[in-house]
Amino acid sequence: MVKLWRCEICGDPYIGESAPDNCPFCGAHKKYIKEAKEANVNFDVELNEKDKANAERALQVEISNAAFYFCAAEKTDDEEGKLLFKVLGKVEAEHASVWRKILKLDSIPKGDDPCHVSNKENLEDSHARETRAIEFYKKAAEESENPRVKQIFEALVEVETDHLKLSEERLK
Repeated sequence: MVKLWRCEICGDPYIGESAPDNCPFCGAHKKYIKEAKEANVNFDVELNEKDKANAERALQVEISNAAFYFCAAEKTDDEEGKLLFKVLGKVEAEHASVWRKILKLDSIPKGDDPCHVSNKENLEDSHARETRAIEFYKKAAEESENPRVKQIFEALVEVETDHLKLSEERLK
C-alpha cells in the first residue's frame, strides 16, 4: 500500500510503499523517515549564540558546496561524474534550505564557487569539501545543547560521510 512519508531532517514528503533507504531530497538515513502523520519536524527552534553561529557557517558551507557541485556537473569531463555532481549539488542545496529554515531567512544567497574540467580534480576537491564539512558538523553537534540542532548536525555528518565514500570510491 502506498503511504505518505516525511523526512524529519528536511521536512520534505515522499510517496511510496515503504520508506526509502535515504531521503531522496537531503540524503538523510532511513531512521529519519517516518510516516508523515508520525514525523516530528520542527524548524522553529530557539538558537543560542553558538548554535546560531554554527548554523550560519553551515549555511555558507552548503551554499559553497552546492555551487561547486553544480559547476562540476556542467564542466567535468566525465559523463558519470556529471550525474554524480548534479545529485550532490541538489542534496547540498537541500541542506542549505534546512539551515535557511532554522535561521528563519527568506532566501538563500547564491554561491559561485569555481570547479575544474578534470573529473579527478573535482573528485579531489569534493573529498576535501566533504571532509571539512564532516569535521565541522561533528564539532557543531557536540557543542549544541539544542536537541533539534544536534539532530540535524548528526544527520548531516552521516550524509556527508556517504558523499565522502562516493568520492573515495571514484578516486581509486
